[in-house]
Amino acid sequence: MSLCIKIIDIHGREILDSRGNPTVEVEVTAQTETTGRKTSARESVPSGASTGRFEAVELRDGDDRYFGLGVQKVVDHINDRIKGELLGMNVLDQIGIDRKLIELDGMDNKGNLGANALLGVSLACARCAASALDLPLHRYLGGTNAKVLPRPMMNVINGGVHSKNSIDFQEFMIVPSAERFADALRMGAEVYHFLRQILYEDGLLTAVGDEGGFAPDLKDAGEVFSYLEKAVRKAGYEPGTDISFAMDAAASELYDEAQDVYVFHGEEITRSSDEMIDLYESLIERFPIISIEDGLNEDDWEGWQKLTQRLKDKVMLVGDDLFVTNTKRIRCGIDLNVANAVLVKVNQIGTLTEAMDAIALSKENNYQAIISHRSGETENCFIADLAVAVNAGWIKTGAPCRGERTAKYNELLRIEEELMQSC
Repeated sequence: MSLCIKIIDIHGREILDSRGNPTVEVEVTAQTETTGRKTSARESVPSGASTGRFEAVELRDGDDRYFGLGVQKVVDHINDRIKGELLGMNVLDQIGIDRKLIELDGMDNKGNLGANALLGVSLACARCAASALDLPLHRYLGGTNAKVLPRPMMNVINGGVHSKNSIDFQEFMIVPSAERFADALRMGAEVYHFLRQILYEDGLLTAVGDEGGFAPDLKDAGEVFSYLEKAVRKAGYEPGTDISFAMDAAASELYDEAQDVYVFHGEEITRSSDEMIDLYESLIERFPIISIEDGLNEDDWEGWQKLTQRLKDKVMLVGDDLFVTNTKRIRCGIDLNVANAVLVKVNQIGTLTEAMDAIALSKENNYQAIISHRSGETENCFIADLAVAVNAGWIKTGAPCRGERTAKYNELLRIEEELMQSC
């Protein structure tokens, strides 16, 4: 007889995320039929600032509370419709639960009940199931083969919509390399502090943004990477050997459809799709860059094909706005030979099952899967467990700064310690 742990309560509430905006938290309670034991767990939903046009819908109230950003309607959907349909289901049946959530919403973009409603319930059910079985979440999700700690991709300098400075590209990351995650985290933190010191000495801004990175006024990407090289060397490491670089261009935010160009307000120039590719190639030649995310507009499939043909053997070409954790768009990219890596954000698609399907499809086709946070985060650590569960090998969760970012890093330290003890 299969084990049944029935869902006996679901409760949603409105909480605040790391930017002081409302988001959703969901608590799920389940009871084991054979023993009567009750287990409760809760999860919360992140929110993005730079969002792709094809992402699942994040529902907001649109009234005068919180500048229209309240989520009371979403909470009502959870506590009324969703709860009524899921009570009595086996919390271990993640696929069945997520299928029911998708059917309840009834829209491809989750625009009826809201992806934030569905995701909160989906993640909380998974957390509750793991707790009911007395398993770490990564072990519950990934089984006995969940063992690879991800390499951190730390956003240490911000531009674009993540800041109000002169830098046009959105994120610049350091990517430490070490045998142990703990050492990679330490290396990244050391470089981060030296970067702050160097920027401060040059009279540049060292206040931090939503993801913990600095937002100085620098003239272009080349100058940013030069500062990163200085910080890496000052920390006693070698660029390209110990620590590599990555960037999120967020090109869709720069794209002007009317002119069919990318507008660089900070540099006061425009670039065509071909010129963007030329720029990336020149940056790769000058600096130890291993990953470029969203290098072109989310609809520019032809440009992405050119970009992939030119650079796929040199760097990871990561689709975020391009793929939005959606298997249909990922499959399209595979068929067109576009990109070679997928950024995975669970709130882009709305359920855990769909996110894991996206990861599986990517890996089956030799695309890297990078598990990612959002700019609006909470202190929950789900993505840390998810990264280990699927052996992704990569995680983006911000600078080693701000509690909602370091919570994920600290959880990965605990997971690494647990895995080492079990060997």
